[in-house]
Amino acid sequence: MAIGAGATTTTQHSGAKKTDVRAMSIATMLFFMWGFLTCLNDILIPHLKSIFELNYAQAMLVQFCFFSSYFIFALPSGKLVEWRGYKGTMVIGLLVMATGAFLFLPASAAASFALFLSALVILAAGITSLQVAANPYVANLGPPESSASRLNLAQALNSFGTFVAPFFGSALILAGTPATPEKLRSFSAAALQAYRTEQASSVRLPYLGIGLMLVLLAIALALVKLPPMDFTRDIRPGEMDETTTDDSIWRHPVLLAGALGIFVYVGAEVSIGSFLVNYFGLPEIANFTEKTAAKYVSIYWGGAMIGRFLGSWLLTRLRTSTVLGTSAVIACLLVVTSILTHGHTAMWAILAVGLFNSVMFPSIFSVGLSGLGPLTSKGSSLMVAAIVGGALIPLGEGHVADAIGIQHAFMIPAVCYIYIALFGYLGGRRAEREALIAA
Repeated sequence: MAIGAGATTTTQHSGAKKTDVRAMSIATMLFFMWGFLTCLNDILIPHLKSIFELNYAQAMLVQFCFFSSYFIFALPSGKLVEWRGYKGTMVIGLLVMATGAFLFLPASAAASFALFLSALVILAAGITSLQVAANPYVANLGPPESSASRLNLAQALNSFGTFVAPFFGSALILAGTPATPEKLRSFSAAALQAYRTEQASSVRLPYLGIGLMLVLLAIALALVKLPPMDFTRDIRPGEMDETTTDDSIWRHPVLLAGALGIFVYVGAEVSIGSFLVNYFGLPEIANFTEKTAAKYVSIYWGGAMIGRFLGSWLLTRLRTSTVLGTSAVIACLLVVTSILTHGHTAMWAILAVGLFNSVMFPSIFSVGLSGLGPLTSKGSSLMVAAIVGGALIPLGEGHVADAIGIQHAFMIPAVCYIYIALFGYLGGRRAEREALIAA
């Protein structure tokens, strides 16, 4: 899940002749780790749901807490960049992430859902710091003319992280067999707490290992000697530009529509991924165990990884508006197909949505920011803040799923894709016309 790629850069090197391979290797691991940890929530949700007997809305508090951190901690992370620089911010971000991972140990020992949510908030706060700093850091690890190549490589590692996380979670977190609801109701209070503690213990080893890996990455990054770099400006969204203007981002309808597009896109993508394990466990869909279903979640995120490469090629040959609008229409049709069918047809239809999700985030972002000129950085701030859709829309879908079931609750992402298609065809064409006029 390549989120946070909206920070644009205008930087200069002072003497960087070639890419610093050591630093680049560590930096790309950061992209892998935040993709891995973000996608691991899709496995954590059904596990915590079964342990604590949560309804779908309560289970979606996992994503609500996680993605709300993007909204809450983005500005403090930007201030941290001013204070400690890009490299220092990433080191601190890794240590904060490690703290969140280590907090899974007392949360599992106490079998407390509230502690799990607190650990996720801290983990996501660290990831937010990485999001603010990592893109410009990678862009400046070598010659300016190869910065796009380095960023593409880093984003590919991010997508690879989302692909492998479900396999990891399936093997370690979902290794046990949960008790049926009927059996849980027969437990005494003491027996129920003992069962929850035993089931929750499956997260200890994975998150202990993740925490230790994050600490090692922080140490390695702190010790790496980098070539001198001269950043011409703080490139956080909203802080790049000192140009005075009477214009305002609120006077640009394409930008505002694009921000809503980011909101619904992230919400739709996260909503689908969050429900897949439980969806595939339904008797009328695939009747999979949680462990088996988790492995199929990798196909959803793997499709997004493959689609990112195909999309990069398509976007050099077709209009962004056409690619975005068409991808959204196909995604909507696939979701509707999954709603109206059963068995493996419904399963593979919803998995295929991942392939068409891949081009949406960068396409919406580029269309929304087109033609803003000196307001580009402020527009970027608005777009990044809209990622909070990943917190709110899954929560709403959880309430709907509790009322009418998971399958029909997918109508919410279907509506989201209808909006994205309209934005692609109408907003994208308007942005293209304005760009031609400006030229």
